[in-house]
Amino acid sequence: MPTKRPLIAIVDDDESMREAIKGLMRSMGFDAETFSSADDFLRFPHIRRTACLVTDVNMPGMSGLDLHRRLVALGKSIPTVLVTAFPEKNVRASALGPDIVGCLTKPFGQQILLDCIRSALALNSEGESGS
Repeated sequence: MPTKRPLIAIVDDDESMREAIKGLMRSMGFDAETFSSADDFLRFPHIRRTACLVTDVNMPGMSGLDLHRRLVALGKSIPTVLVTAFPEKNVRASALGPDIVGCLTKPFGQQILLDCIRSALALNSEGESGS
């Protein structure tokens, strides 16, 4: 078993949501780090190690969609799961890019989130040689 577990980053201004997803990720054997804002995540020294980003769309300051675009612009494209309590058709349509692996509406089931995480990890392994 590899010693390096996939790192899942959770960015959400809702602490209870962050902690719930973090607990689920850790129970599934992943490393998980939480951030209360997009800016906090952008200061994270291990962005490149992040295997999957789970981010809220609607947050004060930079939105989850803007965070995703900023990472792409910086050349740090990370498979991303967007979550929102306010689904808007235009957000979903504009969000779906090659590395957006899901757009979930809160509340969502654990299984659908895990399916999105597995899709993200599959994207990551395709990008690495020897996988």
